[in-house]
Amino acid sequence: MPAITILPINTEDREWVSQFIFEHWGSNIVVSRGVIYYPQNLPGFVAMNDSKKVGLITYNITGTSCEIVTINSVRQFAGVGTALIEAVRDIAIKSGCKRLWLITTNDNLNALRFYQKRRFVLVAVHRNALELSRKLKPAISLNGNDGIPLRDEIELEMMLNDTASTNARCLMGNRRR
Repeated sequence: MPAITILPINTEDREWVSQFIFEHWGSNIVVSRGVIYYPQNLPGFVAMNDSKKVGLITYNITGTSCEIVTINSVRQFAGVGTALIEAVRDIAIKSGCKRLWLITTNDNLNALRFYQKRRFVLVAVHRNALELSRKLKPAISLNGNDGIPLRDEIELEMMLNDTASTNARCLMGNRRR
């Protein structure tokens, strides 16, 4: 597969982002921790492969935290999601963020596996959080992947200020072997 190119969302991409979010999220709004987001208005990145848009990530920076609001790849296991996360991680670090975080739902076992392999750590389970989310976005279904009841938001994070020391520890650990 040819290389993936990651580009910032520009004005011309906004309509595509709106359609892409609707296609993958069932609505043009996303709810996370009781906050309504309009991803087509957020900063983010588009993944390109052979001049085709194959992925999207949007984010929101508040203070020293950067939340990944949406992430989708139309080509699984091709490095698209990883490249998108790295692009947001780089922006978050340049913006002075200490924390990169996101929310997924209790049914999204593939996402939990994906994020943990990319150094995200589970930090909270917000029990029954989707009750509030459904008040803000009634289109959220009662059941999710594999028929699992959608109830909880699961919060994962990557601490950004630990990145350099973690990399140094890994390198030192490899030298000892």
